[in-house]
Amino acid sequence: MTAPLPPSELICGPFGAANGAWTLDLWITLPLAASLALYGAGLTRLWRRAGAGRGISPRRAACYGAGWLTLLLALVSPIHHWGRELFTIHMIEHELVMAVAAPLLVLARPGAALTWALPRPFRLRVAAGLRRSGLRALWGAATRPGAATVLHGIAIWAWHVPLLFEAARANVALHRLQHISFLLTGLLFWWALVRRRNPGLASAHLFATMLHSSILGALIALAPRVLYPLQTLDAIQWGLMPLQDQQLAGLIMWIPAGAIYAVAALAFFASWIRRAGQGTPVIGLETGVAAP
Repeated sequence: MTAPLPPSELICGPFGAANGAWTLDLWITLPLAASLALYGAGLTRLWRRAGAGRGISPRRAACYGAGWLTLLLALVSPIHHWGRELFTIHMIEHELVMAVAAPLLVLARPGAALTWALPRPFRLRVAAGLRRSGLRALWGAATRPGAATVLHGIAIWAWHVPLLFEAARANVALHRLQHISFLLTGLLFWWALVRRRNPGLASAHLFATMLHSSILGALIALAPRVLYPLQTLDAIQWGLMPLQDQQLAGLIMWIPAGAIYAVAALAFFASWIRRAGQGTPVIGLETGVAAP
């Protein structure tokens, strides 16, 4: 049977609600709504001043919309609710956050729109404060490809340690922290690869991430016993035995998610080869992604 919902996921809870199969947790829905409102306000203000499509291309705006909708799909739609009952769907939720939403949001380069959403005096003070603070140096260190790849890898492996994964399954605060760490380290990882503008290096880090995450998926899929008894407890209601549910979840991480990293790595590698053949300095992608 399904474990009782934590108080914050009950319809009468103070922080959120499970409305049917949709999860209306205010800790999720409010940040999502605020980010969309700020992006829309900034985009509208910039396009009114510079002209539609200037400053932020429609393609980047579409990437932001697609990334935002992916987060909504993963964290609010029935996928989140069903992920409590089936490990396979829970794994799909995680991969949507890390391997789909994160790169789309990075390709959108939302900083310009979010900045333009702020009143001009406040915008200038924030920019000046960031220049004077140590945040710029910290951000630069965290978005180095090596550091970002390691941080993202630590988040993936640590949260799939059975003891910690089961604890997050039982505790709503830990579950939120799990999702936040997946999203934030995913954003750092993809930002480092796209914005550092070295497609050859990006390809290598993507292949490394594909390799270690596929190994983790294989370990979960091929385990001879159930490693996540709480997460697979309700698999029988979906017509699966707990071990089958675990095997399918590991397979999702192993092959479909690994394929996303592999395709991205090949795209970076192709760009690197193409630029090398043209005698162009290998500092960017031909997808139009460039430093601000």
